Amino acid sequence: MYEKFRFLTSGESHGKCLTAIIEGLPAGFTINPDFINSELKRRQSGYGRGGRMKIESDTVEITSGVRFGKTTGAPVTLVIYNKDFENWEKIMSINPADVTSEKSFTKYRPGHADFAGSVKYNQKDLRNILERSSARKTAIETAVGAVAKQILQEFNIHASSRILQIGDTKNPEEFHEKIDIAKEQGDTLGGKFVVIFDNMPIGLGSFVHWDRMLDGRIAQAVMSIPAVKTVSIGNHHSYKLKGSEFHDEMFLENGKIVRETNNAGGIEGGMSNGENLQIFASMKPIPTLRKPLRTVDSADMTETEAHFERSDTCAVEACAVVAEARIACVLLNEILLKYGGDSYDEIMRNFKNGVQVL
Repeated sequence: MYEKFRFLTSGESHGKCLTAIIEGLPAGFTINPDFINSELKRRQSGYGRGGRMKIESDTVEITSGVRFGKTTGAPVTLVIYNKDFENWEKIMSINPADVTSEKSFTKYRPGHADFAGSVKYNQKDLRNILERSSARKTAIETAVGAVAKQILQEFNIHASSRILQIGDTKNPEEFHEKIDIAKEQGDTLGGKFVVIFDNMPIGLGSFVHWDRMLDGRIAQAVMSIPAVKTVSIGNHHSYKLKGSEFHDEMFLENGKIVRETNNAGGIEGGMSNGENLQIFASMKPIPTLRKPLRTVDSADMTETEAHFERSDTCAVEACAVVAEARIACVLLNEILLKYGGDSYDEIMRNFKNGVQVL
């Protein structure tokens, strides 16, 4: 699938920094670091976050591709420095002379990437798996998504999210209580959330090939967030309904097509249909528990208790922010494919005139 907007990230949980290189941003769009930092703060907030959030205060540094607040058309580089690196400098050193067993571990953590990752990459020290598989990397993804959001706002497309369920309760007044109980028990909680993008144009995505369908691209982007287990678009009880109950009828109002429902969640036939985009996702409980699960020690193949690494009790609010960011990147790519150009003026002219670049 051709990508107009794409990015790569690098960095480890306790490494020096997290980095992203963004390619495909046209020239002339305003990028405000303060907005990126506000999104990073949203990701770090939320009831149930752990000790790492007390250490880090994530801020972005833009090192290329933006001059005097505007994109230049060149690749944009974002950097977030890990404050905790000062405590891990020798442990995460690239210098072979600094080899140490400090903070190494061999006890698999059920639910994490430890087991499969160690087999795949032939690693004995599970630290080498933990560091990149950690959800810490979603900080830089949130920064990239914040760049995408700023450009989407030029098209009057805005994102929001809300938490629908924590553990077994859907009552927001009980969310904090449930999290507190889980924390006292050394346990963790997952939950469910919805992400909404409003003012969507018609025709993002396509039905002509499976990998160009908007719902598929969004589902992949959200499902690959650490701990996300289900993704659905629109009414996630569609399997219970008859066709006459589910599908969104169309009516004319002052010569314009309108709908009274949005069970499709803004996507029909793999394309945006002009209604608000609604994406539901569920996050499993975080698998690092203070009350350790039973596991196997890979060093001597004996049964033991899982390794404990500093962790959150609940991170559903943060996950929703990351989902907003991931989806924003998908939507920006589709916007640039549809109304593409090399500069702000060209793209906005195409958008206002309804010109499609195919």
